[in-house]
Amino acid sequence: MSDHTPSDAQPTRDHAASSTDLSLDTFVAAARAWSDGSTTRTARGPRAGVTALISGGSPQERRKAAESVAEATGSTLIRVDLARVVSKSIGETEKNMDALLDRARTSGFVLLFDEADALFGKRTDVKDAHDRYANLEVSYLIQRLESFEGLAILASHRRENIDPAFVRRLRYVVLLPE
Repeated sequence: MSDHTPSDAQPTRDHAASSTDLSLDTFVAAARAWSDGSTTRTARGPRAGVTALISGGSPQERRKAAESVAEATGSTLIRVDLARVVSKSIGETEKNMDALLDRARTSGFVLLFDEADALFGKRTDVKDAHDRYANLEVSYLIQRLESFEGLAILASHRRENIDPAFVRRLRYVVLLPE
């Protein structure tokens, strides 16, 4: 990955208190098993991809954690440039996301959505057509990422800023200490 992080920025790997939250080591092992093909195919066909949220810690710690996953799987980590995905034009964000996920799936890249709450944030109360469309867009992006057959990591300082329905659908949640 092209971002430079201090060499001493090591994510802490303590197991979080909640049973739904994993340590970074546990997630790295699961990603490695998925990458090695150790996981089985689903009833729907191709094996499910791996989607995870890395939350807490500093931006450097979250990126370092994502880098450790990519390294463990022998893959290249691609930090998604949200400015190249999100568009003001109706339907363009969805098209951009489709193209990105298709390319990552065929190339075997690990995707890092840094500051993921900007793209996968909580849906709002609908007060006008703009709110309705914004909520539809978030819903589509959540469904599309959920069906992604590759490895995608969402990073956000605050887990609470990610749409709760999406957090429930993630296979893994890693909480780094503050």
